[in-house]
Parts: sequence; structure tokens; C-alpha cells
Amino acid sequence: MTNRSKARGGRIIATLLLAVAWSPISPPPQASAQTEEQGEKLFSDRCTACHSIGGGRLVGPDLKGVVERRESSWLRRIIQEPDKLLADGDELATQLLREFNNVPMPNVGLSEDEVDALIAYLETAASAGQAQQSPPGGSAAEQGPPGDAKSGLRLFTGATRLANGGAACAACHSVAGVGALGGGSLGPDLTGVYQRLGKAGLAAALKGLPFPSMREIYEYRPLTAQELADLLAFFAQAQGEQARSGNSRFFLLGLGGFALLMALPPIFWRNRIRPVRQDLLGGQS
Repeated sequence: MTNRSKARGGRIIATLLLAVAWSPISPPPQASAQTEEQGEKLFSDRCTACHSIGGGRLVGPDLKGVVERRESSWLRRIIQEPDKLLADGDELATQLLREFNNVPMPNVGLSEDEVDALIAYLETAASAGQAQQSPPGGSAAEQGPPGDAKSGLRLFTGATRLANGGAACAACHSVAGVGALGGGSLGPDLTGVYQRLGKAGLAAALKGLPFPSMREIYEYRPLTAQELADLLAFFAQAQGEQARSGNSRFFLLGLGGFALLMALPPIFWRNRIRPVRQDLLGGQS
């Protein structure tokens, strides 16, 4: 081989090495698929209690197209630390809180890798035209057995024990007019929860356990379909009774105020009539 041939061969090898060095290194397709699969499972386990993809609003917003709508760093932060984002006064997070009935998004303790997997899944779901995600609770609410409000009340107070051994709702929550003390105070008052979340949203929250404190108690002691239906019926009835009792209180307060106003003039004017009577009776009282 001549020197010219050797030099030419060296240049070809160098060009190939440079091409390889400057080529972008893509992750193995299998690793990418595993990440998306992990994200899909995370979404199903942690997110469907409050969100859908193309299925409409639940407790929180529909996440269809969220990757395109929101700036990447903001989206990562609200997924990983929504409580801190709100505490920092983020304008968009505060607006969403008001829009969704002041129900804050819980911090479910996701790692950086889990956030990556969720975002990868959301990107894939959007690009593939993912079909509507049905929340586990919403599906159960629509297709489950009819509920009984009286049975739901007994489940709420603990008069009837939950089949799988979970704690009664009243251990942490209260509902106006229920029980002598109303219930516990560790969790929020649930008097108007049916109106705030709606049937599908409340069912999804009871079934999907989006809040860490609920998950710790009920993850391995889930509600049965009948218990879910009965509790939904109870909360719906409690909402209606609250509205009726509010109207009754308003009426009774108005009636009491009217009676008080009618009683005051005779009291104040009684002594003013006495001098007139004395003149008419010649000084006799």
C-alpha cells in the first residue's frame, strides 16, 4: 500500500470517528418505554383520584395537553412540591387553587426520577391521543350499587365498622349536625364537600386516596363499593340538610327579630303615657 493510500484510509477513519463522536446519543428504546410505563403506573396510582387526561375536570384540572400549556420547570415543581409552590405565592398555582374550590394539591413525595416518568407519560399520552382516563372512584360512583344515606351516616360516625377495618371518617373529620361533638378536627370539615368536589370528584378522592394521610390509613383497608355508595349518599344528604337548616335558621332569626321589634315600643312608651292618664283622671294614677 502506498503512502497516499495509507493517508487516504487514515482520513476516512478520522472522518468516521468524528461523525460518531458528534452524533447525538439516544437512550435505548427499551429504557424509554420503561420510563413511560412507570409514569403510567404512577399516574394510575397517584393522580387519577384528582385528574383525568381528556376526561374533564375532577377535583383538579384535566391534564390533556398540560405539557404544552405549562412551562417545563413550573410543571415539574407543581408535581413535586405543590405545597411549597403555593407557600411561595406563585400566581398561577394560587389562581388554580381558587378555581378548584380551594382544595390544595397534596405533596405525595415523588422523587426526581418519578417526576421524569410522569412527564414522559403525559407527553406520550398527549401525542398518542390517549383515550379518556376514567378515575377509579368516578367509575365506581357511576356503575356501583345505589347508596343509602342512613347507612353512610353510620359508617361516617363509626356506628357501623368498615368491612376492611379502616378508621371511621369521624375520627378525623366533622359534618355539621352529626354527633354531639360533630367529629374530629385532624382533617377538614366535610359538611360541604359534596358541593365542592361533585359526585365524581368525591368518589375519586374516597377511592383513589390522593392525600398522604388518607393513603396511610386506607391503602390496605379500602372501601367496598357499597360503602363508597353509602358515604356518597350521606354526604349528598348532609349537603342538602345544611342548605335547608341554613334557610330555617335565617327564617327563625328573622321571626325572632320581628318579635323583638314589636315588643320594644310598649316597653319604651309605657312611662310616656302615664302623665296623660294622670291629667285625664285628675291626678290619679
